[in-house]
Amino acid sequence: MPHLATRHHTVAVGGQEVFYREAGDPSRPTLLLLHGFPTSSHMFRNLIPALADEFHLVAPDHVGFGQSSAPSVEQFEYSFERLTEVTDALLRTLGIDRFALYLHDYGAPIGLRIASRNPERVIGLIAQSGNAYMEGFTPFWDVLFAHAKDRSAHEPGVRRLLEPDSTRWQYTHGVPADLLDRIAPDTWLLDQAGLERPGNQEIQLQLFWDYQFNLDLYPGFQAYFREHRPPTLVTWGRHDEIFGPAGAEAFGRDLPDAETHLLDTGHFALETHGDEIAGLVRDFLRRAA
Repeated sequence: MPHLATRHHTVAVGGQEVFYREAGDPSRPTLLLLHGFPTSSHMFRNLIPALADEFHLVAPDHVGFGQSSAPSVEQFEYSFERLTEVTDALLRTLGIDRFALYLHDYGAPIGLRIASRNPERVIGLIAQSGNAYMEGFTPFWDVLFAHAKDRSAHEPGVRRLLEPDSTRWQYTHGVPADLLDRIAPDTWLLDQAGLERPGNQEIQLQLFWDYQFNLDLYPGFQAYFREHRPPTLVTWGRHDEIFGPAGAEAFGRDLPDAETHLLDTGHFALETHGDEIAGLVRDFLRRAA
């Protein structure tokens, strides 16, 4: 069955080369998988084949990440608004009109821009540490918000978030000891290799600074939730110290029918609870589609 194998493509979008993984029959309901920092569509490498028998899955690398183009900060406007434009252009290029969204980390402000501006296109939302509420922010963000106010004074602090120990911490922190052996070292090593490409740290620093403007859109995202009531599944690491579990529970304020699962893990829940999340997503998409 050729649709079950993951295919790897690169397409020109808005002057950039966008890499994406794809599996499943395009005539089936589509799930657009949007990754966060500091990773890429690689984070969905196991989820994609787990669902490809029943759904169409598309997972792009954002510009500056993974296998997509990574022009310098002088050549490309690294903002979440610009990344949204590229993602939306990719959907148009691929002819994808209706879809569910899987929102992780940076993928949340990108996907929620698309959803709130085009509610008729979205059949459902899946949030895995994909924040839309102030309650989700933890002390991890203190240095990032300080950097947003004064870049030069706080740049040394945020640069530490780009170091190997910090990348590994994102994968291992909050994971119970008996589950640590489920996390392949390839994950943080691959992400770190991306961060260490020439010019990439400047890309990440620019996106760190630009993140502050996502918060201005939260009231609009929440109004979208209340008005359109998109079916929503929340699968979130209970011990995530980047986006805390209060951010997961906050979805229920505006989406009382949201299905929330706090899992015994950290930020990259797919690494330790991939089979469980795949089952939850399959059941959710069957109902949402």
